[in-house]
Amino acid sequence: MPKFEDSFLMQGKRKALVDLLKGKGITDKSVLEAIAKVPRHYFFSTTFQSHAYDDKAFPIGEGQTISQPFTVAYQTQLLELKRMDKVLEIGTGSGYQAIILAECGARVFTIERQKNLYDITKPFIADLGYEKIKCFYGDGYKGIPSYAPYDKIIITAAAPFIPEDLKAQLKIGGYLIVPLGEETSTMIRLTKLTEHDFKEERFAEFRFVPMLEGTKK
Repeated sequence: MPKFEDSFLMQGKRKALVDLLKGKGITDKSVLEAIAKVPRHYFFSTTFQSHAYDDKAFPIGEGQTISQPFTVAYQTQLLELKRMDKVLEIGTGSGYQAIILAECGARVFTIERQKNLYDITKPFIADLGYEKIKCFYGDGYKGIPSYAPYDKIIITAAAPFIPEDLKAQLKIGGYLIVPLGEETSTMIRLTKLTEHDFKEERFAEFRFVPMLEGTKK
C-alpha cells in the first residue's frame, strides 16, 4: 500500500474525524483504519484543504461532490467487506470512496459517467499508488458486466430505482448498497438470495446527488 506524506496537523484532524465517526456509530475497524490513513485533503484544492476533515460533503465539479466522511464510512460498513471481495462502485467521483474500499482489502472496479471527472480521477488514483483499482468510463446503470459477478456493489448517488443490470451482476449471497429515493434517500441493503430473490434491509436517510443514466462527455 502507498505511503502518504502529510503534516502532523492533518494527521491530528484525521484522528479527530475518526473519533467523531466512532461517536456516530461506526464500529468497523477496517473502515476506521482506512479513514485514519487516507488523507482526504489530497482530494481538495489547496484553497479548500481546511475543510477536508469537516464531516460534510464538498463540491468537486461537474455537479458532483466528495461524500460526507460519515456517509462513506456508513456505506462501507454496511458492505461488511472481506479481504479480496470483488466490489463494483457506481460513481467514481473524486476517487476517495474507491480508495477507502481498497484500503479495506477489496478488489475495486469503479465506473464514472462524467468524462471530465473520469479523465482527472483515473490517473490521480494511479498516482496515489492504487494502480490495482480498475477505473471505467460508462453508464453506471449498466454496471461492468465483463467483470461480473461481484461480491458487493455500492452505489454512491441517489437512485430512483435499483437497476436490474446491477442486480444481475451481483453474486448470490452478495450485498448491494444503494441510497434509494430522489429527494431524501433511504439507505438500502439488498442481499441476493437466488438469481431472482432478494432480501431488503432499510437503514438511515441521507442526501445524495442524483444517479443519472447514460454518459456525459
